[in-house]
This record gives sequence, structure tokens and C-alpha cells, in this order.
Amino acid sequence: FRVRNRHLFVYILQLLCMVGMEAPINFEANEIRNKKVDVLNALRVISKEEVHAYAVRGQYSAGWMKGEKVNAYREEDKVSPASNVETFAAVKFYIDNWRWQNVPFYVRTGKYLHQKTTVITIQFKLAPHYAFPAEAAETMRPNRLTISIQPEEIRLRFQAKRPGQSMTLNPVDMIFNYKDAYDNKHEPEAYETLLLDVMQGDSTLFMRADQVEAAWDILMPIINSWETNPSVNFPNYAAGMQGPEDAEALIAREGHNWINVPTKKKEK
Repeated sequence: FRVRNRHLFVYILQLLCMVGMEAPINFEANEIRNKKVDVLNALRVISKEEVHAYAVRGQYSAGWMKGEKVNAYREEDKVSPASNVETFAAVKFYIDNWRWQNVPFYVRTGKYLHQKTTVITIQFKLAPHYAFPAEAAETMRPNRLTISIQPEEIRLRFQAKRPGQSMTLNPVDMIFNYKDAYDNKHEPEAYETLLLDVMQGDSTLFMRADQVEAAWDILMPIINSWETNPSVNFPNYAAGMQGPEDAEALIAREGHNWINVPTKKKEK
């Protein structure tokens, strides 16, 4: 699982690149990949001494998922009772370039978390000044753009005035869902699209060798630090939870919190 989880983090870095890259001149494969490499080369390298301030690891204990009991990782078949393999990782990255200087990028992934989703959330900064009266400022919240890859959905959160005489603002969501908008029963699966790209020689969505090397250069100081210093806190989160408390503290230091996509209630 460790190898698979680490390769998944390399994939997550590609999503970070999609958010942080500059606008391409065209949609040719090398142009897109050049822009991604620029982001990876600008990512701040985390030294071994700083890993504790930028990264959190975790391993799940026994818990419940969808009403079923889940064994702890150390209780799984062929797993050592003293295993130090991480099943969760959260990292704070910085892109040291003109556009993104000092803007934190938080990423996390894990096994047996409370939701199975792949989500990118972009939180916009509040305007330095706005014309609303003082009472509206108390309910003002940052606008957000949430791109949900799994499930497929795009959600834009913005402020709207509540009906009535008082100036009260509340966040509301405008939601676009692919399945609701398009009745396409023959939509290809993700890997079908990738296989077709392979046959057509389209490498836009595939990582180039320098991308892979740059991504591993960013991750290796963290990996080496964790391997050199085994955790004394494992397991540190229960299956079915959001991850270890240290991951909450990692993002709370900047006054932020992890954002969960609301789940739809199943129709009876």
C-alpha cells in the first residue's frame, strides 16, 4: 500500500499543477506539460528539518464504514502488528513564483476516510474593502470554487442577501452536475479515455519524464524523513473519520479548515 499511496500523491501533484499553472498558449501536449513542469520547479522544497511543519502522516485504527466494522491497518492480513506504513498524508505546499507567492496549497489523501471523493477547492480572498454595512460584515464568508472530480460536479459558492429588511448575507451554492446536464448513456469511463489517447498518440494527460522526476524531488525529503523517524503515534485516526487531528492543526494554523463536499441524500 505504501508504494501505491506515494504514487497517488504524485498524481495529486499533477492536479495541483493544473490549478497553479499559467494559461497555455495552445492546447498542444508539450505546451500543457511545460506549464506543469514550471509549477513543479517552483514548488518550495521542504527540508528534512521542516517536514514536521509542512506534512502530517497517519495510519488508521479500527472503525466503522457504512455500518460495517473495519479492522485496523495493523490487523490486516500480511501486515506487521508494528507496521509504520502510513495510510494518510497531508502536506502544505508553496509555489514560489510571482502569482502564488505565500499562498498555501493544502493536499491530503488517505485510506478509509469518511468520504471517497476527489475534490479541488479554490477559496478566494476577501476583497480589501466592500460597501456593505457593518451588520453584513459579520456574516460575510469567502467565495469558493469547488471542482469535484469524483463525483462529477462543479460548485460555486458566493454571497447572497437573505430576503427581508436587514442586510444579512449568507453563502449559497450554484451547482453544475454532468449527469443532470447531459443525458449521455455512452459516456466513456476515465481509463477508456486514457486508452484512446494512447492509441491516438495524444500525451496531453500523461506525465513526461521531467514531470515525474520533479514531483519525486519534491516528495523525497518528506519520505526520507518519515522513514528515518518512525511514528510513535500510529494508529492516530479511526477508520471512517477525516484523518488524524494533526492534519486539522496543519491547516488551522493559517485560519483555514478542510472542506467536505455535501453528500446527496438517496431518493427513496
